[in-house]
Amino acid sequence: MLSCSDLRKRSALLQAVRSFFHARNYIEADTPTRLPALIPEAEIHPLASEDRFLQTSPELCMKRLLANGCDRLFQICHCFRKGERGRLHQEEFTMLEWYQRGWSYVELMAECEELVRALARFCAAQGWQPLPTWAAQPEPWLRLTVADAFLRFTGIAAEQAIQENRFDLLLVEKVEPELARLGAVFLCDYPIALASLARPKQADPAVAERVELYINGVELANGFSELTDAAAQRQRFQEEMNKAGISNSLMPEKFLRAVAQLPDCAGIALGLDRLFMTLLGRNSLAEVLPLADEDL
Repeated sequence: MLSCSDLRKRSALLQAVRSFFHARNYIEADTPTRLPALIPEAEIHPLASEDRFLQTSPELCMKRLLANGCDRLFQICHCFRKGERGRLHQEEFTMLEWYQRGWSYVELMAECEELVRALARFCAAQGWQPLPTWAAQPEPWLRLTVADAFLRFTGIAAEQAIQENRFDLLLVEKVEPELARLGAVFLCDYPIALASLARPKQADPAVAERVELYINGVELANGFSELTDAAAQRQRFQEEMNKAGISNSLMPEKFLRAVAQLPDCAGIALGLDRLFMTLLGRNSLAEVLPLADEDL
């Protein structure tokens, strides 16, 4: 349970996030938490709520708003993922998600970096933590492709790791510890099999325009140049549903109809609890949550 002093810090950081987006003319969205169908993902398990599911991300609803004519949106909300417990995981957590029409993941990375740097400067100005080296460095943060990272840190190709069903294991055991030495880094261009919501890279269709932000080896954000091909999106969802044994009755049909109306756009989801943990120099999510699961 947070002290009043730490609760005040969390409150101030939430306000700073909102101020960042309001200053850039974003609309703050507030979409439903309980949904009849979710994005089918084999590795993410939802929590049921009566005849619906608690959202694992606000992505379904926010993209429908984009398809309906909004050009830039952000949302701070609670999300839920079954069985996620540990130093860096809670079943209920706070997500920041934002989208911009006309952008790709290139512009998205730049804005994500600006946000995180601004929040680090805010913490330093309050005297809460010294400005970290990764926030003070003048050069942009490193953009490292998944292909380069796997060859460099594991000695095998990312595609081979996928075929051998070792990608996640090698990412955690070999790649992420090396990323920790790099401070802040964007890991980008994931194999297409690992990016069901991202568009293929035009110069190399074997990879997708997906990016994850790591700071000190901790993954904080996951974003894409969004896939706008409804037929391809349906096929990718079907593959995920087959892997996870999800009923076809749970295909998010209204979302798929909206995908067909989506403009070129990019979006990213950032775990605010992990970011606050990093900014405040804490070691676990429980240290920055008003009440963690173990406090209930």
